[in-house]
Amino acid sequence: MKEVAVGLIMRDGYVLACQRKQSARYPLKWEFPGGKLEPGETAQHALVRELREELAIEATIEREFFRQEWIYSEGTDNPQRDGSFRVFYFLVKEFSGEPTNHAFEQIVWQRPDELSRMDILEGNREAVERLVSYAEQTP
Repeated sequence: MKEVAVGLIMRDGYVLACQRKQSARYPLKWEFPGGKLEPGETAQHALVRELREELAIEATIEREFFRQEWIYSEGTDNPQRDGSFRVFYFLVKEFSGEPTNHAFEQIVWQRPDELSRMDILEGNREAVERLVSYAEQTP
């Protein structure tokens, strides 16, 4: 099982959504920034590293928001690929620098309730639902 750290980057009631490149697996699907943990790395450290690489920001990781395990069925069809992931979602409300796209087709700030109308990566849909509920309850 691969472990992945993901950032829910919040600013002024908006969250940063990132669109996968046309050439990537699941092309042009929307997701949240982050990436796989390296050996010996914590999820928090992996996320700080990934956000630095993908968006050129220095993030302060607030807290773990949600954790899930997800299996992409096409990975299970091929013994060379493991389609199972453990995903750690973290709220990120403090960061320095302005997010600059270094890894995606495009990045956009969206209101959480607008995310459900986007073509979100299937594994991120539950996180979107939870984020919408969180945003509705947070002043």
